[in-house]
Amino acid sequence: MSKPTILVIDDEKNIREALRQYLTMEGFDVQAAEDGADGLNKFQTLLPDAVILDLRMPKIGGMEFLTKAFAAKEHVPIIVLTGHGGVDEAVECMKRGAYDFFTKPPEMDKLILVLRRALDESGRRERQNDLELMIDERFRFDNIIGNSAPLKKVLDTVRQIAPTDATVLVSGESGTGKELIASAIHNNSRRSKGPFVKVHCAALSETLLESELFGHEKGSFTGAIARKRGRFELADGGTIFLDEIGDISAATQVKLLRVLQEHEFERVGGEETLRIDIRVIAATNRDLHAEVNAGRFREDLYYRLNVINLRIPSLKERKEDIGMLASHFIKIYSKKHDKSITGISPKALKLLEAYDWRGNIRELQNLIENTVVLSKANEIQPESLPSNIRNYQGKKDILIEIGAPLSEIERRAILVTLESADGNKSLAARILKIGRKTLLRKLEEYGMKVSGDEGEKDDNT
Repeated sequence: MSKPTILVIDDEKNIREALRQYLTMEGFDVQAAEDGADGLNKFQTLLPDAVILDLRMPKIGGMEFLTKAFAAKEHVPIIVLTGHGGVDEAVECMKRGAYDFFTKPPEMDKLILVLRRALDESGRRERQNDLELMIDERFRFDNIIGNSAPLKKVLDTVRQIAPTDATVLVSGESGTGKELIASAIHNNSRRSKGPFVKVHCAALSETLLESELFGHEKGSFTGAIARKRGRFELADGGTIFLDEIGDISAATQVKLLRVLQEHEFERVGGEETLRIDIRVIAATNRDLHAEVNAGRFREDLYYRLNVINLRIPSLKERKEDIGMLASHFIKIYSKKHDKSITGISPKALKLLEAYDWRGNIRELQNLIENTVVLSKANEIQPESLPSNIRNYQGKKDILIEIGAPLSEIERRAILVTLESADGNKSLAARILKIGRKTLLRKLEEYGMKVSGDEGEKDDNT
């Protein structure tokens, strides 16, 4: 293991040399500088593991050194040395990020103790940062666009469950990106080098789905002219994604339950039992619990699938992501159709954010492609959008998380109402059924400007 590098900066030669000798005896690699400018130059070159810094020096003082050092290496431990009259300044240094301070001359044993503790804490922080960087590199979700709180919550869960082999049930409305999430789970799992096999259960009849999932032997039914390997067999060593799992028949449910329980099955018309090693991710736009209560879906299969339930938010629950998604699709379809659309205007984006998006991301994607193809301008304008978007008169939703404090619920209601009133405070107050002065007082509490609206009449309520 390499020795930690300690940079000693002090304009007093006796103290500087004493520290150099003592630290070298304690097993450190010591570099020294006689003033702040020399010290900063060596710091930026060496990027040492820790610094022992005299507070008052020529050329560059301790305070200035701290600022410039932390800009080069954010969390480096810096221990400040000061004379008896400089304690207040040393305390100020600690407020600015210094690890500790000693008055001169320092008590060497205590200094070494504090230095080793600082290096240990710094090492732990660096290891944690390296780990987080490694995780971020491994868990990149390049095709999942958005920065909203609901999406972040989903991705946090994906990061937790991806390395495991737990069965996952992905639920959500059509068009929300369930397959994309399933793919992210697989790509960031230990099975990522294995196959990722997708089956759209709703697209196949019961007979065809059974053959597709489990395979069949030659002659097992009319048209079975050769043996066929099923999707479960093809997914061995990897992940199978069963989309629209709520649409499978009762008979197929029984066979699927056996695969989940025993990891074995037979091909249609076959007698050989095949064992597989797979992870199952299923998806549905139905309420499977309600399907169980209605007797249309097996309860035991539901619990086998629902080990981890991952609900994907609808687009109207993450409207703050619409701008990023729109820009992403504009870039894709401008390139595909050889157009030079550079973006979307604020007014056009506001229309998109106000729309209901029952088809979710798929509907937005389709609309952006249509608009890119037909647009004559370099930027999507309101007039470029279809009439159903321009003329949409839906109510504006306010999303409230369970457990949100009343003060936060009140704040959101006020701000959303003010936005819908185009910033007109008197109108917003009337909609909220509160006095205008009450509204202004609340806005002041939220740190907003409360200058009167032009043409508005004050009231005393």
